Parts: sequence; structure tokens; C-alpha cells
Amino acid sequence: MHALLLALALTFSPAAQAAPANPALLTPSAAKETAPALYKVRFETTQGAFVIEVHRDWAPQGADRFYNLVKLGYFDGTAFFRNIAGFMVQFGIHPDPTVAAAWRMERIKDDMVTHSNTAGTITFATSGKDSRTTQVFINHADNKSLDGMGFAPFGQIVEGADVVKKLYSGYGEGAPRGRGPDQGRIQSEGAAYLSKEFPKLDLVKTATLVP
Repeated sequence: MHALLLALALTFSPAAQAAPANPALLTPSAAKETAPALYKVRFETTQGAFVIEVHRDWAPQGADRFYNLVKLGYFDGTAFFRNIAGFMVQFGIHPDPTVAAAWRMERIKDDMVTHSNTAGTITFATSGKDSRTTQVFINHADNKSLDGMGFAPFGQIVEGADVVKKLYSGYGEGAPRGRGPDQGRIQSEGAAYLSKEFPKLDLVKTATLVP
């Protein structure tokens, strides 16, 4: 299961190949701000908007990383590249290979699992111990089996759950297991690859902290 949730690297539109809007995205080691105990993030997507409420006490390391990513504008332009009906939808690689590469090894330590992976919760993808970076997934269903594998939710959808359900899922699992994007090619080719080979994928337009 860890392998199935290994994060993909992506980019999406040709325009996204340009220099990042925020130069701070290239220095992830400086993004160490402590998140508030409770905060909300609004995602504007190609299917509409949804809001995530983050609880730092559920998973402090994850909540802090997510907070810093949002403040930097990291999720803007990213694609929902892996959407498996009845399981989860995954996203979280910046639409510029240079930025994605800068964060690829910027790992955070594991959090204890204090809240179950119930439907609507958001969790960092991981490929093993202390390997979380930028990729997250939203549970479509109650995936309590993930709890014992160390997947620690840090927030949940509080608005727009119907929008998440509408995100394109026709490609399914990623290659080589399925018809979806190939992780290696996403890492190396980014937006050009996804826009050409997987044009139906939905995108995050912006992700911003709710005042």
C-alpha cells in the first residue's frame, strides 16, 4: 500500500514551465513556520471550490508542512494526477520540474496517527518511514486500513465535498499498474507530459489560507 501512495511529481500547463512566481519555492529549507492550531485552506479548482480545515493537534509535522506549502503558493497549478474511485484522490507536485525537484527530498518526520483516514480527510502520501514531502491525498471513503500503515490525517473537508467527487477519475491508477500518468515521466517532463497525454485531469487553480 505504501508503494501505491508514493507521491508523483508533476507539472501541467506549458506556461507553468516558466520561472516560479515565488522565488522562495526554490529554497524549501527556509519554509519552517509553525502553523496555527486550527486553520482553513480554500482550493479553487477546475471543478469549483472546496475548503480544508486543518487541525495541528492531529499531525503537527504534516500541518506545519501543509501550511508552509500553501503560504508559498506551492499548490497553485498542480494536477489531481491520481484519482481512484472509492479510494482517494492525490495531488501535490508543483507545475515546474525545477521546483518539484527542489522539494523532492525535503522530507518531514512521521506523525503519530491520532485521527482515522475517514472519508473527506486529507493525509500526506508516504513511501516509508519519514518520507513525506509535498504530496497529499483526500480519502473518498473510510480507508481505516491506512491507519496502521502510518498515514496520519491532518485535516478534513468542511466545504465543497461534492467538488472533490467531481474531479476527473477516468485515468484511474498510475502506470504501470493502470492507465494513469507515469511517475517517472511526470518527474522529468512535468506539465508538457500531463497536458499532452492526460488533458482531462483537473487542476488546482489556487490554494489560499482563509482569513
